[in-house]
Amino acid sequence: MGLTARIRTRDGWAVSHAVVTLTDMTGTQVLRAEADAEGAVRDTTGLAPGAYTVIVTAVGYAPHAASAIVTASGRAEVGTVTLARQGGGSELPPPGPWTIDPAHSSVAAVAQHLGISSVHGRFTEFGGVIEIAPDDVAKSRVEAVIRAASIDTGNGMRDTHLKSADFLDVERFPEITYRSAGLTEAGPDRWTVHGELGLHGVVRPVDLDLSYLGTGADPWGGTRAAFRATTELRRDDFAMHYNQVVQAGIAAIGTTLRVELDIQAVQG
Repeated sequence: MGLTARIRTRDGWAVSHAVVTLTDMTGTQVLRAEADAEGAVRDTTGLAPGAYTVIVTAVGYAPHAASAIVTASGRAEVGTVTLARQGGGSELPPPGPWTIDPAHSSVAAVAQHLGISSVHGRFTEFGGVIEIAPDDVAKSRVEAVIRAASIDTGNGMRDTHLKSADFLDVERFPEITYRSAGLTEAGPDRWTVHGELGLHGVVRPVDLDLSYLGTGADPWGGTRAAFRATTELRRDDFAMHYNQVVQAGIAAIGTTLRVELDIQAVQG
């Protein structure tokens, strides 16, 4: 019996300071519970069957309300509740320039290996600027540069191969660039970024699926905005054709890459 719930941010982190309040149809509070360090709420208070309203609050996040049904067993399973950061929404951050903070951002890629597992890599040296347009948010733009030789998969031999002419060819093409050409709203807090990626001497259109996670103050007196973006690339589109075929015709390295960007940008 009782109420169970999991409180998460949009990018999957537990909200350990969340408070869940349950009210009946008259608006009377019947239960109040706090999330634990894992963002989980497990309250064993016996509840009368019926319809209730669940309200989830946490400092720095927009409140969330939803309906819940308590079954005859006195149990209400709310499931996972996703909270949006205060200041989030479809508006994007305040207009003006924002500078990507590499120390608190991540540029990662995942490739399939042998058809059964994944190899994870990241670029450790990059930078960029986001410009939020004041008149029309859809005209906002982003420019970013990644140092190709900063690839790191946790294996020196593999990294050396990735830097070679078989893949990134960092001697001839030291920089990976991305320049956007506009945004299209794809839903609440979600956008499609249209742009061009320059990789391995080839420039091709690449769209990013972007989530805006919100804006807030940092400990150093600044204002930060957070984003998460993903896309999928085909290596052949960027003239990286190297591969080995192992037993049963399975490629050693997958033909596609999943790119995952976690970005913090500082206003100004």
